[in-house]
Formats: sequence, C-alpha cells, structure tokens
Amino acid sequence: MSAKTNPPSSSGAAGSRDIPAKASSSPGAGGPENAPADALRRKPRISIFIATACGLGYLPKAPGTWGSLGGVFVAVIALWLTHVPSVDLPGNFWTIGIRPGYGVELFAILIAALGVWAANSTANYTSQKDPQFVVIDEVSGQLVTYFLPFTVLNWKYLLLGFILFRVFDIWKPFPARQAEALPGGWGIMADDWIAGIYAGLGLWLARALGL
Repeated sequence: MSAKTNPPSSSGAAGSRDIPAKASSSPGAGGPENAPADALRRKPRISIFIATACGLGYLPKAPGTWGSLGGVFVAVIALWLTHVPSVDLPGNFWTIGIRPGYGVELFAILIAALGVWAANSTANYTSQKDPQFVVIDEVSGQLVTYFLPFTVLNWKYLLLGFILFRVFDIWKPFPARQAEALPGGWGIMADDWIAGIYAGLGLWLARALGL
C-alpha cells in the first residue's frame, strides 16, 4: 500500500508498528479479569511473523520497500536452488544470467497462499484493514514480477524488476486499487499481485527490446 511506501513521520506511525491487543472500552474495567475475551486472546505470533516477512515490516522508513527487497532475496534463493544457467554472450556479465526453473513459481505460489492467511489473521488481530507493518504482500508481488519462466534473470533484470514493481505498487493502475476493496487478506495481497503482473510484463518487454 502507498502508506507503506511513505509512512507518516509522526509518533502515530511508529505506534502503528506495535501490535497490541484491543483494549477494553468498557467503563470501570480495572484489570484482566474485567477485560473482554477478545482483548485477552492469544497473539497470532506465527501469522505476524509471516505477515511482517520475518520482521522486515518493523524496519523504519518505507517498510513496503523493505518487503520488496525481501521478495528479491527470496527470488535469488529460489533461483540458486533450481537454477538453469543461461549464457547469451560468453564473457558478457550483462547477459550471463539464470533462467528460473520452477523455483520462483513454487515460492510465489506458496508465499501468496501463506500471505493471504497471515495478512488476514494479523489484520483481524489489530483491527486494521491493512496494517503498515504487513509487508508479505510486497514480498509476494515482487515474486510475481519474476514469475515469467521465459525471462532470463541476472542482476540487471533483478534490479529492473524491483524498480518496476515499486513503481506499479505505488501507482496502482487498474484494477490494482480496486482490488484493495476485496475482503480480508485478499484485499491486502491482490493489489500487489496485479502490480507484480504489470512489472513482470514490463520486465519481459525490456528483455524483448534487448534492454
């Protein structure tokens, strides 16, 4: 979300990175024994760990960008685990890269599924539609950018894919912004998937033009 890219600098933004249980608004509630049941429910630690991309969402200054960098890191790991060497011109560093086998695709699908669940659970716990510290959507969207199996990925295209995704994630072309209205974790994740599709097409176009 755009708020993740340009978080407010006030103390309120810092506070949004905390994940407190909902406080009781009942008059005269003086202790845990008087608190409502939902205020005492257990914190969904696993969901929050996944939703914040292992804590990247707590980093200051543009947590969405940190989440996207996390997606680049996951893509590199996936490529390293299932790499297929591809050399266009021997000795040319700009054209020596690796084609994704099924690594990026498998990671993209897995993180997309986990992201919907974790984002939904965290949003319900914090009573916020899209908490600022939830960045698993950026991780997932960045992986969608690298999803196209016919795209050779070297450091140049990894960097270009990162830049393109950040542009489309902030811009939110149709129907990305409309997708935010989807319920729960779907609304948190879907707009980043659409931004990732746009970025992936841009990456493919850049490759087709020989850039």
